[in-house]
Amino acid sequence: MSWADWAVLSATILLIVVYGIYKSRGAKNIDGYLLGDRSLPWYHVGLSVMATQASAITFLSAPGLAYADGMRFVQFYFGLPLAMIILCITFIPIYHKLKVYTAYEFLEQRFDLKTRAFTAFLFLIQRGLSTGITIYAPSIILSTILNIDTTYTTLFIGSVVVIYTVYGGTKAVSYTQMLQMSIIFCGMFLAGFMVVKLMPADVGFVKALKIAGKMDRMNVIDWTFDLNNRYTVWTGILGGLFLQLSYFGTDQSQVGRYLTGSTVAQSRMGLLMNAMLKIPMQFLILLIGILVFAFYQFQKPPIFFNNYELNRVENSSYNADFQKHQKAFDQAFADKKEKVLALEEALAKGRNIPQATEAVKSANAALSDARNSALTVMKQNNPHADLDDTNYVFLTFVTQHLPKGLVGLLIAIVCLASMGSTASALNSLASTTSVDIYKRLIHKSATDLRYLNISKLSTFFWGIISIAMALYASKLGNLLEAVNILGSLFYGTILGIFLVAFYFKRVGGKAVFYGAILSEVFVFIAFKYDWMAYLWLNLFGCVLVIVFGMLLQMLQKPQLPKPVN
Repeated sequence: MSWADWAVLSATILLIVVYGIYKSRGAKNIDGYLLGDRSLPWYHVGLSVMATQASAITFLSAPGLAYADGMRFVQFYFGLPLAMIILCITFIPIYHKLKVYTAYEFLEQRFDLKTRAFTAFLFLIQRGLSTGITIYAPSIILSTILNIDTTYTTLFIGSVVVIYTVYGGTKAVSYTQMLQMSIIFCGMFLAGFMVVKLMPADVGFVKALKIAGKMDRMNVIDWTFDLNNRYTVWTGILGGLFLQLSYFGTDQSQVGRYLTGSTVAQSRMGLLMNAMLKIPMQFLILLIGILVFAFYQFQKPPIFFNNYELNRVENSSYNADFQKHQKAFDQAFADKKEKVLALEEALAKGRNIPQATEAVKSANAALSDARNSALTVMKQNNPHADLDDTNYVFLTFVTQHLPKGLVGLLIAIVCLASMGSTASALNSLASTTSVDIYKRLIHKSATDLRYLNISKLSTFFWGIISIAMALYASKLGNLLEAVNILGSLFYGTILGIFLVAFYFKRVGGKAVFYGAILSEVFVFIAFKYDWMAYLWLNLFGCVLVIVFGMLLQMLQKPQLPKPVN
């Protein structure tokens, strides 16, 4: 990067951190540290909710996912608006009425302590691991820029985020996220504009999308019903609904965001804001990936987008063999470019489009074969090399083709997104650890100052755990899919416990506790043996908790549920 890019990157991140620390000064008790004194307006709530979900993974991996697999991932979010409506009607009023710090406090009042502790434990495991993935995402950026191993950049970025989160608490998170989202929206719009501007003069926005569509990248809607197909309308509406319900309704990283709302109405408006903006935002981010794909039909892409792994094989004894495949790749791209130009001409004239499309697909298959042969050599050189480079596609485009200054801004955006989502997650982990574990099980009558210090220590502890997970994240493939798969292993069971609490009044704590354990066992079995696409695990786990809970309750002596005050 140029000095201008480094200046923009450093100034943007410094502005965010200083602003967050300044706005969060004065948190002297656990209510201020964990919930910002429950005083934030709806637009703060809405932007904070969006920023918590829109991590660096979104801005790094989503364009790369669209580049490799098309637009169909957007269907993942189709259940989100309905989930937001359900949460506004049911979850939010109960949480505000009970004045809880965490979602899991409600479960003890409805069931018992062991059910609350078990649900909190599932959340801590899931969120602690997935936070590591959000820390790893921006470390990819620095490792690419500096050409060093991601281990060092992961340790650096993780440490920075942990320090500022420990100091600032939830107000630092919320205020910085509001500013982050404003910068992110502007930056991503500029990125999309620049991709189109860098296209050949006679290839505009519409024609670029048509070319991508002919190469099966504009696959937005898929109505097929197939349990093994990850992204269809049905997996999004049904599986996605249950995932979003669990994430926004029971995951403390999100519950903690809208509990900061000053009233029930402010929290509701914040969630409805997210319902209206999230799908368009995700669509546009994926669309940038499609435009990058179209750009690389005219501009030769790297044979492999991860420069670190590429440099390793080029500096090894396998370099001569690798270069043979590089030349074959270059020739295959030149052949494909001729076919793409012919397709562009066919689209302009409106004739011979099917023949031109088939020629492009055939040339693209030859290009993929040449690339795969090169990757085989890369694997021979390093058996542990990660051959999934989709996380590096957008980053490579930004650093190699965008003008000075804008590169620094877009890289700052990805880093800011990571800081916001990671800070929210660490704050939620601290809330659950200090309130559901320490305050409830270890020390029930400590002072506010002690609970505040425990919350800060918990933030630091989970920061270390998350950094450790981040060091492993390179083995997980596409980060956006990895974090959602990890969530799907736990969210169904957690949501099932809450739905039983809300709607199945005759089921008691003992039945739902053992039903949840059985459900989690079956979810892991279903995942291990690949019974269904991962989004269906959310529905599967949720239904199992309800069924097992009702069956186990029938085997017990009748008992009235505990009243909720």
